[in-house]
Amino acid sequence: MRTFKTAFSAVFFLFTVGLFAQETESQTQEETREAGHINQNKFRQLYQEFSTPNQYRTGSGAPGPEYYQNMADYKMDIELDDRNQKLTGKETITYHNNSPDDLEYLWVQLDQNVRAKDSPAQLKDGNGIAPVSQPGGFVAEYMKESFDGGFNITEVSAKGRPLQHYINQTMMRIDLAEPLKSGESFSFDIKWWYNINEHTVDRGRSGYEHFPEDGNNAYVIAQFFPRMAVYNDVEGWQNYQFWGNGEFALPFGNYEVNITVPADHILDGTGELQNRKEIFSKEMMRRFDQAKQSYDEPVMIVTQQEAEAAEKGFSEEKKTWKLKAEMVRDFAFATSRKFIWDMMAVKVGNKDVMAVSMYPKEGNPLWEDYSTKVVAHTLQSYSDHTFEYPYHKAISVHAKNQGMEYPMICWNYGRPDENGEYSDRVKYGMMSVIIHEIGHNFFPMIVNSDERQWGWMDEGLDTFLQYVAEQEYGERYPEDIAPNSKYPSRRGEPAKIVDYMKGDQDFIAPIMSNPENVYQLGNNAYGKPATALNILRETVMGKELFDHAFKTYAQRWMFKHPTPEDFFRTMEDASAVDLDWFWRGWFYTTDYVDIGVSDVKKYYITDEPTKAGIELLNRYGVSDPSSIDALYVVEEGSEEMKEEMKGRTPAENAPTLNEYLMDNFTPEERQEMKMPKYFYEVTFNKPGGLVMPIIVEYTYADGTTEKVKYPVQIWRKNDQQVSRALATDKEITKIVVDPDLETADIDTSNNSWPQTEEQNEFEQFKNENQG
Repeated sequence: MRTFKTAFSAVFFLFTVGLFAQETESQTQEETREAGHINQNKFRQLYQEFSTPNQYRTGSGAPGPEYYQNMADYKMDIELDDRNQKLTGKETITYHNNSPDDLEYLWVQLDQNVRAKDSPAQLKDGNGIAPVSQPGGFVAEYMKESFDGGFNITEVSAKGRPLQHYINQTMMRIDLAEPLKSGESFSFDIKWWYNINEHTVDRGRSGYEHFPEDGNNAYVIAQFFPRMAVYNDVEGWQNYQFWGNGEFALPFGNYEVNITVPADHILDGTGELQNRKEIFSKEMMRRFDQAKQSYDEPVMIVTQQEAEAAEKGFSEEKKTWKLKAEMVRDFAFATSRKFIWDMMAVKVGNKDVMAVSMYPKEGNPLWEDYSTKVVAHTLQSYSDHTFEYPYHKAISVHAKNQGMEYPMICWNYGRPDENGEYSDRVKYGMMSVIIHEIGHNFFPMIVNSDERQWGWMDEGLDTFLQYVAEQEYGERYPEDIAPNSKYPSRRGEPAKIVDYMKGDQDFIAPIMSNPENVYQLGNNAYGKPATALNILRETVMGKELFDHAFKTYAQRWMFKHPTPEDFFRTMEDASAVDLDWFWRGWFYTTDYVDIGVSDVKKYYITDEPTKAGIELLNRYGVSDPSSIDALYVVEEGSEEMKEEMKGRTPAENAPTLNEYLMDNFTPEERQEMKMPKYFYEVTFNKPGGLVMPIIVEYTYADGTTEKVKYPVQIWRKNDQQVSRALATDKEITKIVVDPDLETADIDTSNNSWPQTEEQNEFEQFKNENQG
């Protein structure tokens, strides 16, 4: 008598051997193709792309035992000339060489030189005359005299003696009389001035906005002083020129900055105000003390009525605001007599942090309703996912058309119309840019990546956490969101990156590209990496593993200088998930996701020998099929089925398997068993270059559904297609790949079985508007 166990095993041996043979054949072909060539398997390790771990940066992604970073301290006196839009400054820089190397010279960044009249940056891009242009942009481009906004260096000295130096565009080399030895420090002085640009005209990252109605200016000032470049174990000096897109690479240090402005100006910036009692009136001090105790609503330090009164006078007197900051990588400030100023306290861990907003009346009522509230939420959300925000405040400054970040302070757009009205687009745009720019306090102001080389390391990571914080805002403050909806994030959801990823490959660059060399910086450095990390969190790793690994990275590298490899390695080290396939595909290539259902075959079981079964047994050395216990599978509708099964219906054929069960197992044992009535082979193909988990929803004849996620490793031996055998007691009526659109699949027309015919946009419009 045949034993069921042997026969049942044979069924699945025969059922799966086709897949085994397919993989073996594919592997052999792959080995043949790759003879004499490099390994192209999507799951190979990133050894060729990564540098060898060393004493500075370990294979785990953590700083090594000899990790170092040089530091730069600044003492500055700054004066802003509001009448002539000019800034004058002098500084003492003390540079600390903590590296093991002796330095023959120092490199200082002169970023304002990108605005010099003779700057090559003005000519770096090709341009033509567009058939349509905004009037203001046309005038600025073709009809205005070019603006000269570069640094005018009037002195470089040490201990009163001139220092030899050489300016190369946006970099200045300080030649030392003798090398600065490891462990030593060097102090030198620079004096300079420059003309402040009107950022609403030239879209600069810093500058002023002029308000012709009242004759005032609002200043958002950054990159205003010569700043030290980074020297590290990866590149030596990071002295890549500032061309405009790649942002900044800066060392940490301590700042003491005295800023002199008209006496009727309101000012805030990086660091803690040292002379508050001299600067504030008694009423402002009372309000400030109240704000430190207010955790629910902002307190007005300067009201709109007071700001409007200040607009009418132009004081010839001056005030000096003294700010001090420790362990920051940069410094910026904002000042104007037009500013309304509000503050509130927010709990971050066991510490109180001040959430602050500064804005002219043109920002209201939008800004007084939302800005400081959004700042507070962002600090809490980002702290939950990284580390507790370490500074004492975070400031959001209203600046038309601006979105830019610095330690403790940032500029943000979003302005109602002249009647104080605004759309949801303006509202959410303002809220999102505030979340994004305040979030930059974490990346790169604290996790201090090299923005000049790797724009995605700050923009992409920040945009990812921006998406998380936006969704959490909608959950925390549902009253601020449209009813029965979630926060309308612009980036982060997989479907929103599809158009970019399926675009013309001639105009797409890998994420691992310098920001100056990409065609679509917004998609490349912001959207795609944010989406990739969202998919990694939601679909590949799961939130718990991802969140632990991401927080590990942030805490390992806070107040340090990480590289992309440090991030990639830490994410794997802290999760035990091999992600080399993911980093290579999403970050090092421009491949896209496209996975579909290419074929579905239905099988029946019989104990009658089939031609295919006999051939397969012969291949494995069984010349007499009757000598072993075996069941055979026959494809529905095949010629073999018609011949071998002699016209039997599936229902008549089903008892074949049941006979084995009845003969070999008790009723109790049979009750414990799965009793499949249907057998399928589903073949998935992958026209796209990116490997991803296959997420499948099966729908059955009784209306129930089942979702299965096959791990990405299913593609490891065949990068083109793979089959899965299914045994079920219910008939499958529908199969959909990626039913929730969570992998950024660029073509969903091949995602379903039976295949559904997709309507074009005209057909959709016609159907939606039929009467």
